[in-house]
Amino acid sequence: MIIGYTTGVFDMFHIGHLNIIRASKEKCDYLIVGVSTDELVKKEKNKTPVIPFEERIEIVSSLKYVDQVVPQINKNKLEAWEKYHFNRMFVGNDWKGTSTWNHYEVQFQPLGVEIIYLPHTDGISSTKLTEYVKNHIDDIS
Repeated sequence: MIIGYTTGVFDMFHIGHLNIIRASKEKCDYLIVGVSTDELVKKEKNKTPVIPFEERIEIVSSLKYVDQVVPQINKNKLEAWEKYHFNRMFVGNDWKGTSTWNHYEVQFQPLGVEIIYLPHTDGISSTKLTEYVKNHIDDIS
């Protein structure tokens, strides 16, 4: 059985999130999705998610492509592997070639973990959605 693993904040869930999760599931038998805690988002991105962690967990766990949802309390992928023993790790191809993911490739190669870069959905992001709402809040009310 091929166990897959992907992570994200999944704030203001959008089609890009769904595309990554769906494409991940197509490449494994069992998909584990790590959802970043509010504390991790505050630490790493210096912002508070619009959607609280518990609700983001519920949204992601309701997807038919997801077999297990786990909290992502830090960005230590090796620690996650020690806990979940996945065979494949999925991430958007916008991360390919970055120092972080080059490091993961080296780190996971001896463990037999394949890192698969999936197409990024251009034109959409939670940051763009948040900015749009901020700029158009008066139009809504």
